[in-house]
Amino acid sequence: MRKTLIATAIGAALALSACSDDPKAEHQAAPAKEQSAMSADHENVLMHKSTLQYQAPEFDKITVDDYLPAFKKGMQEHSAEIKAIADNSAAPTFENTIVAMEKSGTLLNRVSTVFGNLSGLVSNKQYQDIEAEMAPKLAAHSDSIYLNPTLFARIETIYKNKASLSKEDQRLTDFYYNNFVRAGAKLSAQDKAKIGEINGELAKLTSQFTTNILQSFKNETILVKDKSELAGLSDDEIASLAAAAKDAGKDGYMITLVNTTRQPILQHLDNRELRKKIWETSAHRAQDNGPVLLKLVELRAEKAKLLGYPTWAAYVLEDQMAKTPDAVFDILDKLAPKAVAKAKSEAADIQAEIKKDGGDFKLQPWDWAYYAEKVRKAKYDLDESQVKPYFEFNNVLHDGLFYAMHKLYGITFKERKDLPVWNKDVMPFEVFDADGKSIGLFYEDPYARTGKSGGAWMSEWVTQSGLLGNHPVIYNALNIPKPAPGQPTLLTFDEVTTMFHEFGHALHGMFSDVKYPSLAGTNTPRDFVEFPSQFNEDWDINPEVISHYAKNYKTGAPIPKELLDKVLAAHKFNMGFDTTEYLGAALLDMEWHSIPAGTKIDDIDAFEHKALAKHGIDYAPVPPRYKSRYFSHIFSGGYSAGYYAYLWTEVFAADAFQYMKDNGGLTRENGDKFRKDVLSKGNSQDLMEDYIKFRGQKPTIDALLKRRGLVN
Repeated sequence: MRKTLIATAIGAALALSACSDDPKAEHQAAPAKEQSAMSADHENVLMHKSTLQYQAPEFDKITVDDYLPAFKKGMQEHSAEIKAIADNSAAPTFENTIVAMEKSGTLLNRVSTVFGNLSGLVSNKQYQDIEAEMAPKLAAHSDSIYLNPTLFARIETIYKNKASLSKEDQRLTDFYYNNFVRAGAKLSAQDKAKIGEINGELAKLTSQFTTNILQSFKNETILVKDKSELAGLSDDEIASLAAAAKDAGKDGYMITLVNTTRQPILQHLDNRELRKKIWETSAHRAQDNGPVLLKLVELRAEKAKLLGYPTWAAYVLEDQMAKTPDAVFDILDKLAPKAVAKAKSEAADIQAEIKKDGGDFKLQPWDWAYYAEKVRKAKYDLDESQVKPYFEFNNVLHDGLFYAMHKLYGITFKERKDLPVWNKDVMPFEVFDADGKSIGLFYEDPYARTGKSGGAWMSEWVTQSGLLGNHPVIYNALNIPKPAPGQPTLLTFDEVTTMFHEFGHALHGMFSDVKYPSLAGTNTPRDFVEFPSQFNEDWDINPEVISHYAKNYKTGAPIPKELLDKVLAAHKFNMGFDTTEYLGAALLDMEWHSIPAGTKIDDIDAFEHKALAKHGIDYAPVPPRYKSRYFSHIFSGGYSAGYYAYLWTEVFAADAFQYMKDNGGLTRENGDKFRKDVLSKGNSQDLMEDYIKFRGQKPTIDALLKRRGLVN
């Protein structure tokens, strides 16, 4: 996943200028404490450009008290810059209006970026309070810009006379013009005021949704007192649960939920009652978000109607590659019956395994992972405990991921222990091109911890820009369970794939070679941004790559060919389940955001059931990957009416990977071509044209169906 800053109202607020991502705030007198803090700017590291390489943040000097004064001053500076642009007496030109906006908001961008990212990496009550305070202010600030008629008039003049501009300059002009129109720039004064009210309320609600999720991670844990209930887990896994309980000040073994409905721990737990308890806690968590999401849906539909769209989905999709909700439903509905049929076939095997194991019960969601693992072992004679010693974290990172990236693109990595980090486990690297030239910084944050959002994602501390002379500074965040002290970090193969996936996003940002930061790197439509990451996943099963990193962490011996063959053969196992649970979530997203304004929904569970039944994907043993109350992607993460994008972009990824495989595979020639035609372009030109230039044609779904094992 590519995160846009905090993935909440603040993150959504930051998309206006290249240096500032589109902030929002009221102008009012600062509290005495804040004024005092502002009088000592030199003590607030956020007030000044970082002195570290490529402006990497000075994490060791940032304090929570720095944020509010830096936000206030940043908004004041940005407002003054925007006012000067709007009130310029000279005729509007691309340079004095569009480029000037790209250069505006330096301080606001810096504080928003640091706060936005750290709020997902090290959040606590102080961060949550600041977010709650700033979200409506940033929303108001954004509205004061997007709904400024004088400023929009200048942009519209340039837009109407853009023919003489270069292709990239036209792209940036379109970007600004469309953003202003979609924000309500052409509305009446009365409707602009209404939009402003809605935006402020949406900002508060998305912030509250995130806060409730973070609180859920802390509160909705499962504490096991009797060690015997953990039968099936390894000694290391049990030790990790004991350490988690100790860190939380509790006695016993603490199981913390991950972000999805399914919980990885269910795969190995013998105790069916404990499995049920974990699953039900997961599936029914974050109840406080019920009223929040219903109000979000209502306000989004109302905003879409004011802007002239029948639904929020129609509004969102207009500037995506899919363009319309019908196009999204078409591809999801084509895949749903194939996915459910495959899942039912898998369920039959699992039910047979339950019977074989002496069970006299019907397959339930909390049984799937446990018995699927038994089926997998029987089918492929594959034991996860035999596999994990060959996927030690550092081997995967250096001898797998970095090795593959060097083979494809010629890049190398040097660990930079001199750079400050936000957590002691974070690993910073400097990235060098094939010619030895430094091109940027990359931070790897591998472990789950209290205060860190669930899931895995990529974001940027600094976005590449030719205009501003910025090099990319990027991080990947994972949520690998941290082993007990002194123990190695052994990964599942899914975790290996996630590492490769997120680094695909990192490459998209790292290889960006674009003038304007608003169009750089991963600043593309959501139904394109997951393409490079999903494309990068499959290098983890490339025979040359996997043989290079899959080595026993104790002996250094390579994974035996027989075992490796089983790993690769099992790679498509359970794809019916995976595809069905994903489609369930994607269709829930689309149905929530296809509700017309004025529609009242009172029962969330009933809505979910009806939505899934409508598309033939209400298969009880395979619930949606996310149920609505903890579906952060769509209610606070910037992916509303956009979760389908993972599948949409997988069409591109599978097609591109198959093309590369058919033309030599892991070679510099292939890597350099993909970098030049796709990864370096950001959103600076038509994305389908970029793909066709690389591939020679538009993608088809043929490779996707094979990739997911839905056809032979």
